[in-house]
Amino acid sequence: MRKLVSYFSLGLAYFFKVLPRGFNAALAWVLAFLWVDVLRLRRDVVLTNIEKAFPGTDEKTKLAWMRFSVFVLAKNLFDLFQVPFVTEKWVKNNVVFHGIEDVKKYEGGVFFLTLHMASADLACASISQSMKPLSLISKHFSNPIMDEFWFSIRRRSLTHFIDAHSKSNAFEILKALKAHRGVVFVLDQFMGKPYGVETEFFGIKTGTAYGLALFAQKTNRPVLPLYSYWGKDGKLNIRLKPAVDLSGLITEDSERNKVVITNQFNREIENIIRDHPEHWMWVHKRWKVFE
Repeated sequence: MRKLVSYFSLGLAYFFKVLPRGFNAALAWVLAFLWVDVLRLRRDVVLTNIEKAFPGTDEKTKLAWMRFSVFVLAKNLFDLFQVPFVTEKWVKNNVVFHGIEDVKKYEGGVFFLTLHMASADLACASISQSMKPLSLISKHFSNPIMDEFWFSIRRRSLTHFIDAHSKSNAFEILKALKAHRGVVFVLDQFMGKPYGVETEFFGIKTGTAYGLALFAQKTNRPVLPLYSYWGKDGKLNIRLKPAVDLSGLITEDSERNKVVITNQFNREIENIIRDHPEHWMWVHKRWKVFE
């Protein structure tokens, strides 16, 4: 069954590859319209989330951000089908990099701090192809058919994937660093105990995974914020920011450090969202009570 699902997903990838990219974007807008204005899925969740992060935002702006955010989320599905065909030429024609010099100054493995914006899989495939090979820490679907469908496409790029819940993931992360890869942590979703700590996000208490804070302390490797967004010209913009300064945050209290450093990572993510609020995945219930 898994092999059949894999062949089916690859067939879909070839099908959508031959379609004009504008057609794929149009389909994404149709899905966004159905989601937001017809089915009204998680509409209250999104509007409440925006109010928490940007108090006082008018309803017109909230709805505009919501529609574009869901469009980006839907477009991400069609962008996934482009992943197997990402080449140097494809990247040159479709991607704009910003801040590459911030990565080139470091030798060896580095950490990347990122969030759910634009097309993460396409961005990772592009970075692995043209700049630095990546190892992305990712959850798997509980449904084996859906999991095989999704990962059989993702694995056709130069990006490696580390199971977020694997018992050997710590070893795999250290192995990736030793191989001079970039290890990507996605840190914008809620995480409770035992893998999360109580932090603040846009000034509101919630839970965040502390794994990156722990590895940053243990390895002393730089943590660079990384995100992507769509330009008005239809090109995927990938931006890397300077490494997060942790020099004044690390003490001998490792438990305290996990909270303080993770909060600092949250501040970096907040700044990215402030710059591109319409690109973030607002449908997630980010502000759950930590327990």
